[in-house]
Amino acid sequence: MTAPHLPKVAGIDSPVPAPAHTSAPVAPSALAGENTGPAPTTAALPAPATGPPDEPPLSPLALNALVQDRLAGWIYDLTTLQELTERLARTGTLDDALHELLRAGSTLVGARRGLVTLRPDDGLAPPVTVGLGLGRSDLGHIETIPRPTSSAPPSPGAPPSYGQLLDDLPPVGDRSGTAHPDIAGEDGLDPRYREVAARLGYAASYAVPLESDPPSGSEDATGRLGAAVWLYDEPAEPTERQRHLIGLYCGYATEHLARLVELTRARETIATLREELLPSRLPRVAGVRLAVRHRPGPRGGGAWYDALPLPEGALGLAVGGITGSGPSAVAAMGRLRASLRAYAVMEGEDPVAVLSDLELLLRLTEPARAATALFAYCETVEDPLTGDRARKVVLAGAGHCPPLIIGDHRTEYVETSLSAPLGMLACWEAPSVEIEPAPGETLLFYSDGLLHRTGEAMDRAFTRLHKAAASVPRALRHDPDAIADHVLRAVLPPERPTEPLAGAAGAEAERERAAAEALTAAAAATGGDSGEDVILLVAHFE
Repeated sequence: MTAPHLPKVAGIDSPVPAPAHTSAPVAPSALAGENTGPAPTTAALPAPATGPPDEPPLSPLALNALVQDRLAGWIYDLTTLQELTERLARTGTLDDALHELLRAGSTLVGARRGLVTLRPDDGLAPPVTVGLGLGRSDLGHIETIPRPTSSAPPSPGAPPSYGQLLDDLPPVGDRSGTAHPDIAGEDGLDPRYREVAARLGYAASYAVPLESDPPSGSEDATGRLGAAVWLYDEPAEPTERQRHLIGLYCGYATEHLARLVELTRARETIATLREELLPSRLPRVAGVRLAVRHRPGPRGGGAWYDALPLPEGALGLAVGGITGSGPSAVAAMGRLRASLRAYAVMEGEDPVAVLSDLELLLRLTEPARAATALFAYCETVEDPLTGDRARKVVLAGAGHCPPLIIGDHRTEYVETSLSAPLGMLACWEAPSVEIEPAPGETLLFYSDGLLHRTGEAMDRAFTRLHKAAASVPRALRHDPDAIADHVLRAVLPPERPTEPLAGAAGAEAERERAAAEALTAAAAATGGDSGEDVILLVAHFE
């Protein structure tokens, strides 16, 4: 039997050697740039060791060097924490914040891999787990580690426990971490724990709880949000200095994560409400195939669409938006859409009458709001002389972008008359437009958010959309889903990947990300709102 591995100390590679801390912990507010008091003085330092009685005391020059070295260590630590917390504060999504937490923690404790899991005590948010240097299969292996016998049984529907990695943390209120410096040689660990560690190639771990500070004037902790653990490839454990730094960082990170959790909950609630107010499925009408793409904005806008079958085999198509954002705008959008459906059933063959009634209702019930809308009535007509059947579309718009018709021989905007949005004038009125799409042609209805999210001026955004529609390959022009996907890819800037890519793919992704950020900046400069809802409704006539 070989002798057990002796744990080694993991450190932070720094240009200035930083000695162990002996000062009081620094409040997280100091890391955000707040002035928490004067800088530490030499009086705050411990008296230097003078050695055995037979050795001479330290000279003033040596004592001054010791003080400067200690202060340099403090300055380095505070600078490092400030940089890491500023990077964390710039994250706007929960997933980005969790990845940044793991990357910063790996720097502070000197580990290469780790995972973080959020398990809020209130149980209102779904569990979230993110790994650093760990794949899905690795996380699956870690989930098989048995829970400690001393831990409480999991509640029904509880997220994965990740065994002793996270379940042997101190109780709520104690934010100190738990270290396993030598898993292979440590007594009392479950054999499955050692088996998983050997399979994944880590030899030590250090876990810290993610726990927020209690409210002002309260002695009770607000609850534990989750925990994070970092894995060492060799037997190791963090020093007291590293534990102090990661504790400060995790204290700030927990507050930031708690805000993002609440924001995510609110967005999910709005998204659920919005999806329930929009059509759950598209109708099937003879001779017309439909497809829709909906990308809601982060604040929950009031854009909407509709497709409903009407009497005598007709079809009603609508798209529009109401001013405002948030839950109130979503609720107003639902009321407006429901009203338009009722008017469409009663007088859909006259789109102008439908929008006129909708405008009157909006002025009476939503006097503080305005809305744009476009309604199209699609029907099959028969020529009384030849008996030929053709599709006829009658549409009217109220301040909304004109639809785009694409086919083998044309790609052009439908020339609708210029009209004001609903609720802007004392009495709205605009003429209707009639078109006859040929078999194989497609109509594109869209929200103005599709144009705004390009980050360009409106005239250039219209041109960009026209080029995207004209570039649809002929082999795809009979598939409305393929048309919708092609147009969105060609019009919208690419989304930033959550994880950086390597090699040529990474360079290309970085160029696309830079272009996306430039377009977003241009949108802000031109007054565009890059966070608006995107709706693309495609109607292909067979």
